[in-house]
Amino acid sequence: MSKTKLYSILHNKCPHCHEGNFFITKNPYDLKNFDKQPERCPVCHSSYMPENGFYYGAMYVSYGLDIALGIALFVLSNVIFSWGTTTFLILFVVSILLLWTIIFRKARLIWINLFVKYDKTKAATKA
Repeated sequence: MSKTKLYSILHNKCPHCHEGNFFITKNPYDLKNFDKQPERCPVCHSSYMPENGFYYGAMYVSYGLDIALGIALFVLSNVIFSWGTTTFLILFVVSILLLWTIIFRKARLIWINLFVKYDKTKAATKA
């Protein structure tokens, strides 16, 4: 896959060099460490915390991802299969409970990728 913002988001990589890991652990279900990030990228040394409170905006992205999941489940349960509203609500709650750590991570990655540009020279130098 070429080095795009989508690559960074899908593979949990640094938005600046697309090589360093964005989170300390690769397992989103390691509940003690799923949200832990190094202060800087281990490859290009870019800061993962551009300013205090930077990731508050990721809450809006997380909300959007939750709504998108809800719409997809609604279409699946009510339009395609005609299972009804109760089934939709059960599916939605179970899905949110199972996916909340993944949604948290993806929201942070989407948010920082909105503001940080990929730099080929940073990736090539491996400081």
